[in-house]
Amino acid sequence: MADEQKIKEILERGVEDVIVKEHLEAALRSGKKLRVKFGIDPTGPKIHLGRAIPLRKLRAFQELGHTIVLIIGDFTATIGDPSDKLSKRPMLTEQQIGENMRTYEQQLGKILDIKHVEIRYNSEWLGKLTFREGAQLADSFSLQQMAARRNFKERIDKGEEVSMREMLYPLMQGYDSVAVHADVEVGGFDQLFNIKAGRVIQKQYGQPEQDVLTTQMLEGTDGRKMSTSWGNVITIVDEPSDMFGKIMAIKDELILKYFWLCTDVSQDELDAYEKRIEKGANPRDIKMELGKMIVTLYHSEKEATEAAREFEKVFSKKELPSEMEEFVVASPMALKEVLVKSGAVASVSAAKQLIEGGGVKVGNDVQSDWNAEIKGGEIIQAGKRKFFKVVRRS
Repeated sequence: MADEQKIKEILERGVEDVIVKEHLEAALRSGKKLRVKFGIDPTGPKIHLGRAIPLRKLRAFQELGHTIVLIIGDFTATIGDPSDKLSKRPMLTEQQIGENMRTYEQQLGKILDIKHVEIRYNSEWLGKLTFREGAQLADSFSLQQMAARRNFKERIDKGEEVSMREMLYPLMQGYDSVAVHADVEVGGFDQLFNIKAGRVIQKQYGQPEQDVLTTQMLEGTDGRKMSTSWGNVITIVDEPSDMFGKIMAIKDELILKYFWLCTDVSQDELDAYEKRIEKGANPRDIKMELGKMIVTLYHSEKEATEAAREFEKVFSKKELPSEMEEFVVASPMALKEVLVKSGAVASVSAAKQLIEGGGVKVGNDVQSDWNAEIKGGEIIQAGKRKFFKVVRRS
């Protein structure tokens, strides 16, 4: 007997679109074991909470006994997915891709039962396509159809370049569905065009068209769509205190969305949080509960409690962290260099910007001089969450 509540959750919770809902619902109720495809390009080394949303949906399929086919796009990552990109995406080298995906299986195992996942790499089939086969694949779409794609159209209207390489991407992702005989494909809503391409290409190759399920998109710490490219991400492998601090930094209006998309709270529990907020509860207190819940999911309850306690100590009581990294200097060094070499910021220009914005403290004092001499023994705060102690050793 199909689990009606789980099927309802799969089809509705955090879902943006289902094509074709009636067909997928019937398939889920039939007891047939479906091949549920999800592709992930290793464009960055860490999986963030936004990408975790469709992965959590896959887990729900997995709990009903369906086969998860996880495609790691080691080939498509070299092409670059143009979805929701307003400028041309650079091609990645094989070396970059190899480094990015080094710990992917370990990270995916935080959400999925990885031992029962069929993991494939799309270089297995895309790397073997001949030019003739590529031309046959390209015959699935017209130039007009590709040019009408929203982000392509916006760039064309602005007179910006859209490369033929970018137009090949949805063809390749669609061919993945043919290669693995997918019954369903899951992805973020920004992937809708690519996933629908899979239906077109499966039909061309004489296969049944996969059903499509897209999930809602999650905003990052700055309120824009969470994206590795923008650096506004909370990753599932962030250290507990860092993960907690980032969650505390999200906009108040996103609290309920984070509960719904990133945790396992029930509808009743979500409604209770909403009522508390409506009655004037401090959003900060609700965010503390959210932070502990998410840190527990990816680390442990103990580490979540410690992260919350540390946050209270540093940001409410204005005390120093219990533990701090050390940065060793052999001789006095300018503040801007300390910030870069310690890894607190990525560049000298970023260091200057942070200092000019009043975002750097040396001891208890905000420091506005880039070249302030750091001799050793100082405690430096860079931004809201980065603390470290400068140690002098010859």
